[in-house]
Amino acid sequence: MHANQAAEWRPPTIFGTRRRRAIVWIGFALYIVWSVTSLDVDAQRILAGIPRAFDILARMFPPNFERWEILLSGMIESIQIAIAASIAGLVLSIPIGICAARNLAPKPIYLAARGLIVAGRTFHEVIIAIFFVKLFGFGPVAGLLTLAFASAIFLGKMLAEDIENMKEGPVEAVRAVGASFGQVIYYAVLPQVIVKSLGVFIYRLDANLRHSTVIGIVGAGGIGQTLSASFSRYDFDFSSAILITIALMVAVGEWFSDWVRRRLR
Repeated sequence: MHANQAAEWRPPTIFGTRRRRAIVWIGFALYIVWSVTSLDVDAQRILAGIPRAFDILARMFPPNFERWEILLSGMIESIQIAIAASIAGLVLSIPIGICAARNLAPKPIYLAARGLIVAGRTFHEVIIAIFFVKLFGFGPVAGLLTLAFASAIFLGKMLAEDIENMKEGPVEAVRAVGASFGQVIYYAVLPQVIVKSLGVFIYRLDANLRHSTVIGIVGAGGIGQTLSASFSRYDFDFSSAILITIALMVAVGEWFSDWVRRRLR
């Protein structure tokens, strides 16, 4: 009896019966057909773009590093934006994270902080950069404010979740001896979240190095602005030099981030 049951057993499926699975796959196929037809995908335009792609790639090699002063200046500006924005975001994230922790903040403050985090995470860095460029003009100030805002929201959310998941015993013990709110944070909360928060900060710094090159394309300073200008001038060999340098910078940032996280464990 048990052997027959084992032979007839089938692994559980996501959609249950075969009929439901068939309906889902038919619906998925109809959605793909509708998407392709509504997006006006033109095969002739795609085929016409292939020779242009080969032409651009041919003009990108060999890379032109003759204007290395402009390249170096843009890279230094991107790194400065990423580091300054990460530090500013870390400082701003502390009150946001504490206010957004359900087990520490009163409910009205908790809801307001969570609302700020939800609103801040709604928009991508590029959209925020466009907004700040419109407010403060082209240049690194817009990039710095963009990444500082995005970092504060991200780090604040992660800090709030770490605080909500920490052990309540040390907090209750410190409160029992009459400690103030600041003393509770310093003696009970900080020791439990500091290591993980530093790891998240290093991750965000690594991400900001990449984002600082992207937001420059919309005018927020850094090497991205130089890259956008080179593409606009059809200066493809200089563009390839910039892309190679960006890849090297991101690789170094990834190695540094990994090295720091291993040291924190």
